[in-house]
Amino acid sequence: MNALKTKYTDRYNNFLVPIADQLNDLIKDYLNGFERIDRIVTRAKSIDRFMEKILKTEDGKLKYTDPLNQIQDQVGARIVTFYKDDVVRVSKEILKYFRHIESINIIPESESEFGYFGRHYILLFPLDLTETITTDIPPFFELQIKTLFQHSWSEANHDLGYKSNQLLSSDVKRKIAFTSA
Repeated sequence: MNALKTKYTDRYNNFLVPIADQLNDLIKDYLNGFERIDRIVTRAKSIDRFMEKILKTEDGKLKYTDPLNQIQDQVGARIVTFYKDDVVRVSKEILKYFRHIESINIIPESESEFGYFGRHYILLFPLDLTETITTDIPPFFELQIKTLFQHSWSEANHDLGYKSNQLLSSDVKRKIAFTSA
């Protein structure tokens, strides 16, 4: 575990933070002049969050057998727009410049449910950002495109519900759903 933390710390400091900054500038250039964009942000996944994520399990087994190569959001980007139509418009523009590996439109399972909405992509880094990197880093990053209201909700829900350190009672889950509605 310590060796993995050391490797990720090196990757974080020497490659992920700089490439996240470069990616931020690149996306801003691509969307320069687009109306109704609230913000564009990028980040390298923090060392603590990475170490938490590698401990996730599914069916009693670790979810990631090779976390340095499997965790897709070591670099993440988010574009926050004002309206749903802007999400579609920005998505189309982004896909002109980046090749996508995966595209997911996250919506609650039924119309009577409330919760997280967003457009998520796993995109390949453009070669001009990675051509000078001589170490092994994942060739992809995660991009989320959502409205300002979707973003506000997801930020609150992320800490209250999704990343809660305790089991949530049905009453608390109901209150979170009520807030979303």
